Amino acid sequence: MIYKVLYQKDKIVNPRRETTQTLYMEADNQVEARTLVEDNTPYNIELIQELTGNSLKYEQEHADFKLTTFDKKN
Repeated sequence: MIYKVLYQKDKIVNPRRETTQTLYMEADNQVEARTLVEDNTPYNIELIQELTGNSLKYEQEHADFKLTTFDKKN
């Protein structure tokens, strides 16, 4: 599944909508997506949203859509 992750670059500064950034990633479920981002970045995660159907198609066509990959730790 493809997930859209909204985040702030670090956990120290208070979140502001104007500085929210987005990454797209593939994971088996939302828990795995959160774990991968938390284990591999210093980001403050605001929201993780599963993208399917028309939502996924829209993001692929209109956003700066590029899948981010992380190494899965066993």
